[in-house]
Parts: sequence; structure tokens; C-alpha cells
Amino acid sequence: MPKIRLMIVDDSLFFRTFLTTQLGREQSIEIIGSFGSPVEASSKIATLRPDVIALDMEMPRMRGDEFLRTVIPNHRNVKVIVISALSENVFDAMQAGAIDFVGKPGSTPGFDEKQFVSEIIEKIKIAAQAHIRTREDFARARPSTTRPSMPVRTTRILGASSKNIIAIGASTGGTEAIIEVIKNFPASTPGVVIVQHMPPGFTRMYAERVNKLCAMTVREASNADRVTQGTILIAPGGDEQMFLRQDSQGYYVRLEKAPKVSGHCPSVDVLFSSVAKEVGRHAVGVILTGMGADGARGLVEMKGTGAHTIGQDEASCVVYGMPMEAFKRGGVKEQLPLSAIGDAVLRQFSGRR
Repeated sequence: MPKIRLMIVDDSLFFRTFLTTQLGREQSIEIIGSFGSPVEASSKIATLRPDVIALDMEMPRMRGDEFLRTVIPNHRNVKVIVISALSENVFDAMQAGAIDFVGKPGSTPGFDEKQFVSEIIEKIKIAAQAHIRTREDFARARPSTTRPSMPVRTTRILGASSKNIIAIGASTGGTEAIIEVIKNFPASTPGVVIVQHMPPGFTRMYAERVNKLCAMTVREASNADRVTQGTILIAPGGDEQMFLRQDSQGYYVRLEKAPKVSGHCPSVDVLFSSVAKEVGRHAVGVILTGMGADGARGLVEMKGTGAHTIGQDEASCVVYGMPMEAFKRGGVKEQLPLSAIGDAVLRQFSGRR
């Protein structure tokens, strides 16, 4: 199998040297160039033909997201992994077409060099296989920071109740996919719980960003937070699993320090399994783009208790891994393109339950 041709773009000579040394030891990766600025790198892409670019965000003369919006659309086969300090700017890069991101050393507590190198190698390999957005997708990617005055489709869901829960799981490519699903949910939508694989710290920034784009209230979950209509809770990245629980007052989330499940903490499987147990047929489960099988087992459990389950289709996934596994195991009742999933979720509350 040919090696993955990797280009490194970072204004720090120290960090470029570190990446070159560490990633150069990986047999599946060939480092074909290392550059201190996006301007310099952009003139070399056509001749060096990288498969993947490891890109810093904050650099002189051209930011990483600007590079993604102006340069990468001219090189259709190039995938980009962002290596970023703890900053909301990383989500501008994801909106502009980056496949995934990794927190830079020091961006998250308890930095482990070996784990960091292992993570970026894994993400480079995933990126090399990932689906690239079209030029039209890049052209449409424009930052938006205003909350709509009301959802586009409807201001109320007549069939929803406090018994209903929507559970969503995603990984690679999921930050933008989740927004596409929930952006038009009315404020009366049942409570939503989400696991999106992401480093610690970034989940809070992501929740704050999404909160500006939705009629629902979006925040990073804290232990014992209530899951109520009009609220979206995103599991914090780190070493805690997120479970849905129920008491006499309704639903709430429980965060517990626990080992990884299906390779992840928080894990989609853990969340989905708890939703199956606590909510049963009153739930809707959605599994979106991502590598691996996290969420497949949990979605099967949800479907088995009568929940309506939806999987993103292959054509619209950045990585058709998690939805594929869920579909193969019989956990997906309805397989849809990303653009249709939000409406399909809302249809489940049109008086059927």
C-alpha cells in the first residue's frame, strides 16, 4: 500500500521539527514537505501532491481557515487535519472543510506526548480515506454567528412531550454534521443529548458556538443537568462517560469517571444504551459520520426497545464508519442523507407518540 504523503504547515520551527521527527517514524507516512507559512506551502501543493496536510491555525500572513477557504478548494484530493491550540477558531477550520483536528500540546490538561503522536497518526490515516467536500460545499461554507429569531420550518412541535428524548452520536466530520441536523429544531423540540468525540475543553467552545446558531439552548453538560424540552446537552470531552437517567422529576444526565468504551470516553454506545434503558420507544437515535463502531451497539439496543433510529448515508458522510456498522448490525431503521435527517427527526413528533 502506498504511503500517505504528508505536508506539515506550522510557523513554529520547533513544532515542525517535532512533528517531522515523530511522524517520520511511522511506516505508513511519508513527509514530503515542511513549511513555516501557508503562503509558502500553497505554492508547493501542485508539485509535491500531498494526500494530507497537517495545518496550524494561527500563523502570520494567512490563517489556517483562510488557507482552507482559498487554497484547498483548488486541490480537490488534499485532506487537511488541523493542529490547534484551545481556540474556537478550530471550528472555523472545520466549517471550511478540514477533516478533523487535534489539540496542540498544552491546549488540554495532562498532555501526554505519546498519546498525542498516536492520535495525530490515527487522524492522518482516517483523513487519507475520508470523503472530501465538493467545491460547492466550500463555497457555501460561511461563518455565521447570529441566533435565528425563529426556526425556519416551524415554531412548535405538537406531538412532543417531556417523555421524548433525542440522542445523537458522531465523530470525524461530526461537528458540522450535528449543526446541519439541529440548526432548525424549534425551541419546543424534546431534550437532546449528544456525544461528539472531541478533546477536553473544545466541547465547551463547540457548545457555545452552536448555541449561537440554534433556537434551542445548547451547552456543555454538567453532572445532574436536567434534560428538558428546548435544551441540548453535549457530553464534555475528557475522562467521564455520560449516561441519561430518570427520576420523579424527569430526565437528567449523570457524568461518571469511567474507562473507555468502544475506544472512547465519552462513548456514544454508553449514551445510547442508557437512553434505550430509560426512554425506550419515546426516543429517537441518530448516528452520524465517524470512524469505527462506537454507537452501533447502542443504536441496536435503542431500536430493540422501540426507538426510531436514523443513520447518515454513505454519500453524505465524511467517514462512513459508525453509521455503516450500525446499519450492518440492524440498528438503523431509516438511512438518510445528512440534509434530510433534521426533518426526519422532527417528523417523529408530529403526533405519532
